[in-house]
Amino acid sequence: MANAAVQHLVAAPPPRQTQLRVLSGDGPPRKPLGEILREMGALSAAQLMRAIRQQDGRAALLGEILLARGWITQDHLMQALSLQFGTRFLTAADPPPDPRLLDRLGVVRALTLKCLPWHAAGGMTVVASARPAEFERHRPELEAVFGPVVMMLTSEAHLHARILSLRRNRLRLWAETCVAEKESCRMLQNRWFSRVLAALLAGLTLLAVLWPLGVLMALTAVAVFALVLSTLLKLAAAFAALRCGPVDTPLVHDTRQDPIVSVMVPLYREPEVVPRLVNRLARLTWPRELTDILLVVEENDHLTRDALAKQRLPNWMRVILVPDAKLKTKPRALNYAMAFARGDIIGVYDAEDAPEPDQIHRVVAAFALGPKNLACVQGVLDFYNPAVNWLSRCFTIEYATWFRVILPGMQRLGLAVPLGGTTLFFRRDVLTSLGGWDAHNVTEDADLGIRLARHGYVTHLLPTVTFEEANCHVLPWIKQRSRWLKGYAITWLVHMRQPALLWSQLGAWRFFGVQVLFLGTLVQFLLAPLLWSFWLMLLGLGHPLQDTLPGQAFSVLAAVFLLAEATTLALGAIALRARHHAGLWRWLPALHLYFPLAVLAVYKALWELISAPFYWDKTAHGKYAGAREAQVIQA
Repeated sequence: MANAAVQHLVAAPPPRQTQLRVLSGDGPPRKPLGEILREMGALSAAQLMRAIRQQDGRAALLGEILLARGWITQDHLMQALSLQFGTRFLTAADPPPDPRLLDRLGVVRALTLKCLPWHAAGGMTVVASARPAEFERHRPELEAVFGPVVMMLTSEAHLHARILSLRRNRLRLWAETCVAEKESCRMLQNRWFSRVLAALLAGLTLLAVLWPLGVLMALTAVAVFALVLSTLLKLAAAFAALRCGPVDTPLVHDTRQDPIVSVMVPLYREPEVVPRLVNRLARLTWPRELTDILLVVEENDHLTRDALAKQRLPNWMRVILVPDAKLKTKPRALNYAMAFARGDIIGVYDAEDAPEPDQIHRVVAAFALGPKNLACVQGVLDFYNPAVNWLSRCFTIEYATWFRVILPGMQRLGLAVPLGGTTLFFRRDVLTSLGGWDAHNVTEDADLGIRLARHGYVTHLLPTVTFEEANCHVLPWIKQRSRWLKGYAITWLVHMRQPALLWSQLGAWRFFGVQVLFLGTLVQFLLAPLLWSFWLMLLGLGHPLQDTLPGQAFSVLAAVFLLAEATTLALGAIALRARHHAGLWRWLPALHLYFPLAVLAVYKALWELISAPFYWDKTAHGKYAGAREAQVIQA
């Protein structure tokens, strides 16, 4: 039966000389693809010359360039490749592939190589390839698994469909578990974690009842210590950022080495943003033949799928459907989509993002000119709707401080950089080696930044801006911030499971930075009400510790509070130097009302750590784009 299947697959064989060349990879050079297309009448000489000049050693193949420019059809390309390689395309009418062969190669590896082992018989394995020009490069790996192989052709869409028909659930499971368990928060699925955390909180409450002044004094000391360290770290980062100034990346590099860049854009229940998203991505000036946009949608999100179906997407944009599962998180969707990406650089945008048009040019130049251990480039995030209300203005000030001052300063101080959730670009080989994103972590970006640092890689902040939509209403803001803070707690717990190992991987300085950033942030918000209580003394209401602490202690506390507030205001003012931030400095005092909202968020996060650690509180977007967006981006 197997012999008959293989005979069917290789029916109507090409001449004997061509067969030997297909089997061994030897023989005279094949006829150029462009010449074949010209002889077919599918391509003009002028178009061919332009395509060859555009290729000029780039990662894109000639056929991909011609398709991206709309100069040939997919049918023309398939026919020409069949003539060039002396073999035929497999179709849906052919016998199905043997799933056991796919299991030997691995589902993810098959998608990466764009090769699907089809059938084996007589000591020979038929392998379908969607990129035949690269087949000889993969031949040694394939023959190490299967022995002698013979190549047939298939389209990328057909290859994907066949693989998913065989091992869709296996790929879905891989997307949920591809990060090593020792570096994942999957262990929090066990109920023991919730019980232990609840028991610790109950124990602390009981201790506070039995020894209230002692507990109050201890917690106050912890809160003040965390505030001091956080303020000093912010000041150090600000001095480092201002001393060096913004580091831009010139666009001058060897364009002959330009890679394909895949950008994944996860969407979930966001049909209203689809038309604007497609238009924004179309503004990118990176060459179309080197652009691979993956619009990642949950399989059962029919509203977004219907909105995408109404769009006429260019052939450099694709829709990737993520299989339905109980776990529905952004990192799971990104892992799944990454298996279908074509690029050597993998990027991430959010659905509401509006990146600067030349952004990918700058990212590629940063990788080309960066050190060998540069694994990630993080862009600057900003908002195109800061003027909606006081909350959006404060949110804009916070983001400007974080992305334009604190994070660049942390990079220059040599600290581990927690990543933002969008405008991220990775070297694919590094991202794959680390297992991608932790599908269970609700701040997968910050977690990945720490994992990169643990494995010896660095992240660079690049002054290229992506504009997105600020959360403008209190309740949605609290929900979003509670997810971030819950993710900070989960990330800290995961990486502190083995403190000695973390210390050895990061070193003392970066280990200290992780403690201040993650644990310090959580402690400050959790214990902020204790610090607020000292304002009661200004109102003449007294304080429980006023008879316990010496008078000098209150002077020290006042100095610490003033230093922290002055640092927050000063860094905010420094960060608001962009033209579209003009006038926002007047809203700096409103931060005194803004940051206390995070206290409500942290208690919500604490409750969810016990009850629903993987719950993803989705933030709605797409309400405030419009004319103001275009004005801000142009500014």
